[in-house]
Amino acid sequence: MTNSIPARLAALRERMRAHGVAAVLVPTADPHTSEYLPDHWRARAWLSGFTGSAGTLLVGREFAGLWTDSRYFSQAEQELAGSGIALCKLRVQNNPEYLDWVRDNLRAGEALAVAGDSITVGVQRQIERVLAERGATLRLDLDLVAAIWSDRPALPTAPIVEHPIAYACVARREKLERVREAMRGLGATHHLISSLDDVAWLLNLRGADVECNPVFLAHLLVERDGRATLFVDRSKLADALITALAADGIGIADYAAVTAALGALGAQAALLHDPARIASAVAGAIPDTVRRIEAANPTTAFKAVKTAAELERIRATMRVDGAALARAFHRLERELAAGRPTTELSVDALLREERSRQPGWVGESFATIAGYEANGALPHYRATPASHRALRAEGLLLIDSGGQYLGGTTDVTRVLALGATRADQRRDSTLVLKGMIALSRARFPRGASGPQLDALARAPLWAECLDYGHGTGHGVGYFLNVHEGPHGIRPPTAGGALVALEPGMISSIEPGLYRPGRHGIRHENLVVVVAAGHGEFGDFLCFETLTLCPFDRRTFDADALDPAERGWLDRYHATVRREVGPLLEGADLEWLERHCAPLG
Repeated sequence: MTNSIPARLAALRERMRAHGVAAVLVPTADPHTSEYLPDHWRARAWLSGFTGSAGTLLVGREFAGLWTDSRYFSQAEQELAGSGIALCKLRVQNNPEYLDWVRDNLRAGEALAVAGDSITVGVQRQIERVLAERGATLRLDLDLVAAIWSDRPALPTAPIVEHPIAYACVARREKLERVREAMRGLGATHHLISSLDDVAWLLNLRGADVECNPVFLAHLLVERDGRATLFVDRSKLADALITALAADGIGIADYAAVTAALGALGAQAALLHDPARIASAVAGAIPDTVRRIEAANPTTAFKAVKTAAELERIRATMRVDGAALARAFHRLERELAAGRPTTELSVDALLREERSRQPGWVGESFATIAGYEANGALPHYRATPASHRALRAEGLLLIDSGGQYLGGTTDVTRVLALGATRADQRRDSTLVLKGMIALSRARFPRGASGPQLDALARAPLWAECLDYGHGTGHGVGYFLNVHEGPHGIRPPTAGGALVALEPGMISSIEPGLYRPGRHGIRHENLVVVVAAGHGEFGDFLCFETLTLCPFDRRTFDADALDPAERGWLDRYHATVRREVGPLLEGADLEWLERHCAPLG
């Protein structure tokens, strides 16, 4: 009955009529505000057929719309075709947002339903303000999609393991005490953490409940003067690990028991929680008598600043990851030169094979993007057995990939020339490279934020009336999520937070340019913020590039780079040759030396 998207929408609307609901909102979310979701909470993808990682579905009595950003416009057009769901483009001039649709279409006395475990307290408040203007109400108690999702996947059951202290670098007792110090400063007696990467980092634990993200489903309630309770599926923990956690003052309770524990807090309790990182269904269990302290989770800022020991591990990880990439790219060149059948899927398998041979490798940090020619213009393209392209000895191949290692998380994008390239491709690649170099070379005063620096990467493109629709950089976890806050490098937005960049923060730098139906360009390195000096105007910072992988000079016009840009690129390639060369030998080393040779 519900095998097709139109049939699923019809079944949902039948439930809506039965409950007197005018519209249903289906975000991309779980109770932990995760970016990437366990299958159990991929309701938006199941109901719409759109598989991108970002999007909001709204289903009314007659209209259904899927709001997503420019990274997914082409993909969404393809996946929504024939579904009865309209593509609504986010952040496009004169295009309404989903809250605008709610404001324009709901009437007094009507209700909008959304599952309470799929929106945060902060989003709930935004929606309620809009509904109040119309005299409409929000229903958080109706999960109408779950009612028709008969084959909904179960919750994941992957085991939880210790992140060895040799790699974690800081004991969880020390991390917990640092959190408790922050609680004391805020006057909190209790602190609820629901964001999965915060829980994993704080307790030096890792899991596999989310594809490519080494996290596990859990909530953590920290008492300022007592124990901490981890709400988790106990079967995921070995007895020895439970004993080790108990020795550090951490008890275990059932995953679903978090609401009961919150409900049992006494009137003297003062609960610290982040309204942007706690689900409405969870927050709804907090008694009115409990004083709420709303602030960002201290762990979010703590884990963003890597320690000196973590950075040494990350630098070592970048060397082995760079060696894996050199071997993989060299193998790809040989396969094409020999005329062997090679596809976008082959690239994915080749990278996985080479990375898996490296010490400390655990898995991929995200699904590899290997987009040949026109597919490279889809920023989050993913080749599948049912849809992929064969590679030829010509044109451009965009490869965005990364690895999870015990000593860090990698994320790198390179554009490879598989043979002859066009002048327009080289011109685009050169402009994007200029932007990447400009931001990589930047010095900025302490206190500056990513949105203040974003334009440096875009300026060469803007000069040609060109741009790209995604952010320029995201924070990166330490053997954690490849996308991590609170900092980022993106255009400023009205009311958006300006998080200062601090020494030890890791970010990507990844400007791009996408020509639909033709080609896509993105150059990406990971960098860490470091001290750059002190003068009469205070402390200044800069970026140290961490990624160690040569750029394919066949994709850009070296003569169009100015002397400073050429000097930066030559110094970068000399560093790659020095750091990665000792891990290679024979033809692989020759390949690296050839691609790292000075521009001349």
